[in-house]
Amino acid sequence: EVQLVESGGGLVQAGGSLRLSCAASGFTFDDYAILWFRQAPGKEREGVSCISTTDGSTFYKNSVKGRFTISRDNAKNSVYLQMNSLKPEDTAVYYCNTVYYTGNSYWGQGTQVTVSS
Repeated sequence: EVQLVESGGGLVQAGGSLRLSCAASGFTFDDYAILWFRQAPGKEREGVSCISTTDGSTFYKNSVKGRFTISRDNAKNSVYLQMNSLKPEDTAVYYCNTVYYTGNSYWGQGTQVTVSS
């Protein structure tokens, strides 16, 4: 069974940092890109960052470029999102996601990030 479990969220002041983790199981982790999404209250879920498989190519939403860094540790079946210089507008529930070869999209339960001004 494909599972994704996020952790690392919390309450932080503006300008602070958090490191989110996404632990994966139930599939060949090395073969799949992993994405981070977020959803703020009253807003649609939006893509934040993505990391590919073998070459580790990354993508970032414009508003987080230069502040967030995505990385993966294939030995630990984990992906991380280092978030620096956090802003109140980064407040959201953060989810990791992968799309399996079957076409099914899998989500974790999410982790809350709250940035106070």
